[in-house]
Amino acid sequence: MSLSRRMTKRLATAAAAAAAAVVLSATAAGLAAPASAAGAAATAPSAVQSVRAPGFFAGGVWYIYQSNATVKVDLTQDAAGHLYGTVTSGNTVGTLRDGAVDGQNIYFTIGWSHGPVGRYTGVRGPDGRLSGTTFDLTNPSSQATWFTERSF
Repeated sequence: MSLSRRMTKRLATAAAAAAAAVVLSATAAGLAAPASAAGAAATAPSAVQSVRAPGFFAGGVWYIYQSNATVKVDLTQDAAGHLYGTVTSGNTVGTLRDGAVDGQNIYFTIGWSHGPVGRYTGVRGPDGRLSGTTFDLTNPSSQATWFTERSF
């Protein structure tokens, strides 16, 4: 390909890109809120929630030492911090209904095979260990504190 053909092709590509940029900026300008609506939009609640990235990895097999029991967890954590898995305490088994790691916080809900539904919330301390509280959603007066010996 000759130099003039390559130059013509590059100029045509650059012109097409510039035209696309003009169209996009004109379209975006048409989407801007009117000045009178700008103040209302600033005070309206946002439909988009900010979510912090997971600050640690909670996947794997580890133990929760509760004030009333010991729970073995076997969790998987995806890139967004969502938790999935199973738990056991003695002969009782449970399944995570939901859960996530968000920044330095962790939460999950366990549906136990014998009926209770435990809601766990906790935080990762400076030593890397997790600690928090849990309560039974079906009987909120049933509460316990918990911690891990494993660092995360």
